[in-house]
Amino acid sequence: MLVVSCSHGKHIGNLIAKKLKKRHSFLIVDRFPDDELRVRFGSSPKNEIIALVQSFYKNISDCIIEAILAARTAKELGAKKIILISPYFPYMRQDKRFHKGEAVSQAIIADLFAKYFDSICIIDPHLHRKMRLEQLFRIKAKKLTANLLIAEYIRKHIGNPVIVGPDEESYKWARNVAEILRVESRILKKKRYSSYHVEVKLNKKIDLKGKNVVIVDDIISTGHTILETAKQLRKLGAGKIYCICVHGIFVNGALEKLKKAGIKVVSTNTIPNKVERIDVSILFKQLLESSIK
Repeated sequence: MLVVSCSHGKHIGNLIAKKLKKRHSFLIVDRFPDDELRVRFGSSPKNEIIALVQSFYKNISDCIIEAILAARTAKELGAKKIILISPYFPYMRQDKRFHKGEAVSQAIIADLFAKYFDSICIIDPHLHRKMRLEQLFRIKAKKLTANLLIAEYIRKHIGNPVIVGPDEESYKWARNVAEILRVESRILKKKRYSSYHVEVKLNKKIDLKGKNVVIVDDIISTGHTILETAKQLRKLGAGKIYCICVHGIFVNGALEKLKKAGIKVVSTNTIPNKVERIDVSILFKQLLESSIK
């Protein structure tokens, strides 16, 4: 097996390779004068199982094109098998046509990747109505979760926690983490008016005196849901408030806003950021070990 880090997989690809005790190489990526991407393998993929590592954040369209160019090239150069290792995978939100004329981007992107990869592995994809990746991809697809790693972090670093999910969708993370830790949890109800305007309400009262509140969610993007959740929790007597997420996107100064509000933020390293404290490379190592055997 050869682990190949794309431009947005450099932060974690080498960690995966070291844990696997397999060779690691960087995909060489630059641009033509007209801004088109040019990709080249630094090590030959011939007769190799290629684990192509790419996390799709920031310049997402470029990340997609880069990964597809690399996958097609690896196949042309004789790779045995091409596995996409994606700590964060994009276009999961739009899983139906909410308004007339919209593209169902989740299905389109899934079909695109299925044409060029033999299998795909994603950490905590943002799924709604489709609960399993197998319902979405026509290739072998594996969903991994950081829940156990998040629970271990809380156990080591945060005493007397109560786990809170900021909306109904967060139960897959918040409730599961609470069950692992055997502590109390609550899931809030959210009404979204726009990306920057949300309202959250607690469906059941909870005693927060003397508790460390830990908000657990899969993605923090603008941070507005977390800020509104923290406001409601403070009204109920919460003291220290922590927030742990899988994917820390943190757009438009979200991280600074959360810190200013007195919220201690921690994320995994699916996307590189200033508050990554939880290493998910071990999850990929375990999965890839089984695919080698």
